[in-house]
Amino acid sequence: MIQVNVKCPHCGKSLMEETHKIDGYPSVKVLIEHEKKKGVLYLSSLYGSYNIETDVFVPEKKLASFFCPHCQKELKSNRACEVCQAPMVPFNCVSGGVIQICSRRGCKKHLVEFEKLEGELSAFYNEYGPFH
Repeated sequence: MIQVNVKCPHCGKSLMEETHKIDGYPSVKVLIEHEKKKGVLYLSSLYGSYNIETDVFVPEKKLASFFCPHCQKELKSNRACEVCQAPMVPFNCVSGGVIQICSRRGCKKHLVEFEKLEGELSAFYNEYGPFH
């Protein structure tokens, strides 16, 4: 697994929380809302890890809305999950590219996209190394 550093696609501020570690690494901090209950969600920054910590209970198969803790804008992609059709949640990688996760609790769909393939893929590779 690789540890990724992400930022808000709206304001560009880091979503990394150095003081709250999950899997031994800084977590990704976002705000979430489910059935009018709002709170903080910490996601593992290890790509492929599904470990989280939150103060808002979201039942399996239910949707949550994700927001930037800095600018408060919703983190919502135009892309629907290929598995369950829920909205995807985008995070910009500091090194280039976008990581998207499904907004449905329990769905494991996630992906990495590169808009400018050669440059962003090269920067991603330089930051995170070869995938072995």
